[in-house]
Amino acid sequence: MRREAAQIAVTKILARKGPLIDGINYILNEEKTDALLTVHLNCDPGREVREMLDTKQAYGKKDGVQYYHVIQSFKPGEVTPELALEIAREFAEEHLPGFETVISVHVDKEHIHAHLIFNSVNADTGRKYHSNAQTYYRQLRAASDRLCREHGLSVIIEGDSSKAVSYIEWLRQSKGQPTFRSMLEADLRTAIEDANDLGHFFMLMEHMGWEISHGNRLGFRLRGQDRFMIPGRKNPLFTEDGILAAIQGNLSAIEAGRRPPSPYRAPYRPYKKHPKYTGFLALYVHYLYVLGKIEKQQYPPRMTPQLRKEVIRFERCREQFAFLRENGIATQEDITAFQARTEDTLANLMKQRTILNVRKKKRCALYDALADVEALAEARRLYDEGLSGMEAEATRYAEASALLDVCGVPRERLTAEKSELYRQLAELNRSIRVERKKLALCKEVMERVPNMKRSIENLETKEVSRDEHRRR
Repeated sequence: MRREAAQIAVTKILARKGPLIDGINYILNEEKTDALLTVHLNCDPGREVREMLDTKQAYGKKDGVQYYHVIQSFKPGEVTPELALEIAREFAEEHLPGFETVISVHVDKEHIHAHLIFNSVNADTGRKYHSNAQTYYRQLRAASDRLCREHGLSVIIEGDSSKAVSYIEWLRQSKGQPTFRSMLEADLRTAIEDANDLGHFFMLMEHMGWEISHGNRLGFRLRGQDRFMIPGRKNPLFTEDGILAAIQGNLSAIEAGRRPPSPYRAPYRPYKKHPKYTGFLALYVHYLYVLGKIEKQQYPPRMTPQLRKEVIRFERCREQFAFLRENGIATQEDITAFQARTEDTLANLMKQRTILNVRKKKRCALYDALADVEALAEARRLYDEGLSGMEAEATRYAEASALLDVCGVPRERLTAEKSELYRQLAELNRSIRVERKKLALCKEVMERVPNMKRSIENLETKEVSRDEHRRR
């Protein structure tokens, strides 16, 4: 049976240039901790600030970072305050020898967290502590994670940022056990293969126990989980466009890399001679020409921050130009009229979606019952076989089944109705996003046009200067 994904112990370090007393007072706040949950290393209670300042004075290092603030947060219910204090003490003794350190465990929130504040100057050597990515991952984070693992706590396994997984997930993978992400991807593929359309796909995922977040990116989570997973970030197959294309019969081709995970196909357009552009279109053509000329001169290609900014601006302007040309917008009056039509269309779509959402709300209890009956059938079977720990799931299954039996609507008809409603909502959501994007492009064009002539003059001035420099 699927369970809630494990949260993790998190360690972070903050460099502070403010007064030492502010940091010390914060972590020793009696409303957040007590004397039994505090430890002083290499300094005396009540004199820690004075002793840290004396160390800075003695070595002549009073400027810059005054202290570092390390925070270790733990999963709720996974650690006691005393264990958190012990882990923080072991960490400081191992990683911060010679540094005057104050440790405090805060218990004012659901998740227990330890705070360590240490002087930026080492009392024994006089050297200043320097925090960067290397010291964080190879020293501070590595030491903290190792101590957490030794005490049986959850941590993060670091590696390629795009492949970083929790320790629990890594451990399951190493033992060949399913992880929440692998289960999600398996269920996504199953739903794609079984679905007739996008609405049917969403219904199938819901019936497999997943809650769905509809937005710019599709998110999925099991009931009871805190956060949505967004598989489309790593695999475009699992974006809404990718899922729609795969449902239409292209799953194997997409996974083999023979076609992109998008249903979009540019419409065929017969060859036409380039027209003589006027208004906004003429201004964009000139601007794109100047930007494109600058980009071609970057040889050998060296992606400096400035060039990256110019390339992004070039691509965005090209998108805006295509939008203006496709919709026949050349003047201020054109864009105002187009904007009004788009807002009317969007308002109509929003009204239709509201009507569907009202229908969905009226049937919400029955639709949830359908999902529970499908998702909890295995839990009910295990409960009937005598397996303990499935009482809550079995009860929920029985309640959902009883509700469906007395509702007066056959399950097959209710399932078909739900699938069709979800399909209509999916299509409306896609149409609403399209209209909103049109309005966003209108707004960008309206903001860019007044400054475009000045930008063209500046770019051409730079171009003339480069030509004169090359002639010398």
